[in-house]
Amino acid sequence: MTTPVEPGRPDREPARLAAVPGTAPAPAPDALAGGAGGGAALAPLVAEVLAALAAGAARRAGPLPAGRPGELAALARAELADAHGPQALARLTELLAHGAADPADPACAAHLHCPPLAVAAAADLAVSALNPSQDSWDQAPAATALETALIAELAALVGYDPAGAAGVLTSGGTESNLMGLMLARDQKLDGIVELEGIPAGVEPRIIASRAAHFSVQRAAALLGLGERAVVPVPVDRDQRMDPDALASALAGASWAGQTPIAVVATAGTTDTGAIDPLHAAADLAARYGAWLHVDAAYGGGALLSDRLAPLLDGIARADSVSLDWHKLGWQPAAAGVFLVRRAETYVSLARRAEYLNPADDEQAGYPSLLGRSLRTTRRADAFKIAVTLRTLGRAGLGRLVDACHRLALDAAEAVRAEPALELYAEPVLTTVLFRYLPPGRPGAGAADPATVDAVNGELRRELLRTGRAVVGRTELPGEGPGRVRLKLTLLNPHTTAAEVGVLLGRVVRAGREIAAG
Repeated sequence: MTTPVEPGRPDREPARLAAVPGTAPAPAPDALAGGAGGGAALAPLVAEVLAALAAGAARRAGPLPAGRPGELAALARAELADAHGPQALARLTELLAHGAADPADPACAAHLHCPPLAVAAAADLAVSALNPSQDSWDQAPAATALETALIAELAALVGYDPAGAAGVLTSGGTESNLMGLMLARDQKLDGIVELEGIPAGVEPRIIASRAAHFSVQRAAALLGLGERAVVPVPVDRDQRMDPDALASALAGASWAGQTPIAVVATAGTTDTGAIDPLHAAADLAARYGAWLHVDAAYGGGALLSDRLAPLLDGIARADSVSLDWHKLGWQPAAAGVFLVRRAETYVSLARRAEYLNPADDEQAGYPSLLGRSLRTTRRADAFKIAVTLRTLGRAGLGRLVDACHRLALDAAEAVRAEPALELYAEPVLTTVLFRYLPPGRPGAGAADPATVDAVNGELRRELLRTGRAVVGRTELPGEGPGRVRLKLTLLNPHTTAAEVGVLLGRVVRAGREIAAG
């Protein structure tokens, strides 16, 4: 059904985009971004991009463009067909902005997808212009030094001894989790996997909660262990791993002659922000000789806050940790971080390519980060984080984390105050899980669970179609109907409680319209 346009809001159905004229003479089409003349070439183009971003955002006039996916795809095809030569940058940038789901908009709150800080985006432009690659020192001298220093600083934030720890910037939690489980496999299977494969008769097992990120299963498959090597551990209602069930899973694997190579604890589950019992996980991993990897891609941001950091007590006992600064760190993606407590456990990633890191260069004092990453060519993503930390400091970033946490608490209170909404649990970090409760048929009581699920799914799509809001959707663990929930992941520290109230009002209105047929 069609939702009427709200008063005061323009009709935002997709239409042909207009080109944004440049504000200064354009450089030659083949001008370079680097070198002594790079700034002069970039300046008019950056001005053109900024104007097009503003034009696209004004045209969108909300958290995302109105219309169905096919309509936006047709618009994109038309722009690609028409935008050629000097006009291409402005027209396609405006298309990108018009067709964006803008995480800076208060009504865009579905995913762990943050609005980046302006200072971080500006720093990222410098990296794009210079294009350093961190697979050898002679491609990225300053970037190599900056990443090394930043990794030591982040290791200390986690609680590691920076002198003994190591790490690298990654593309995100998926890559970090893969690296942690790769090192676990190689450490716990005596390093022979790298050359010979998994020994006959050995059945490696990775123990993780049912609420762990799906990248754990993906990593097991990529590492040749198979997804069935991941043993799911039951969780409580808040999706925290049950420590007694973890103990049983480890004992059961051992009794069956299997080899528990890793325990994966989650510090900030995707759906509820739950934090597994880290000390219990560390105790049990040590008892069974398993590697402990903590996936703190979401919850690691709590380390920036004096008030929330105690939630991650015990993380320093992990053998490896993943963090994502493109979540509660307000960085442009990618800004993942992988850390290990002991640098010597990195041994199976060590590689030497004579054209990149010859031994005599390293002996002469030219360091290489090639053996720290799964990737070869690698962007200097540490730079924007370093700039942000020096600009705001831990305290400044911590205030942003606290603002988002307070916003989640306010949102939960607003859900509780609305009879048509049902809160799932009190927020741990910045995620609020809830659902709309449609009225039942007259004289028939409440709507049945399958109907409730269907209405919640449809109202979310209606909000997307009309460009009113981007609200998340997930399902609780279990079987059968009644498990669909809506989700707000609140990562904009400048959003107000009143704006979240408006967003929840849109959810209720859309739900009533859907339920009414």
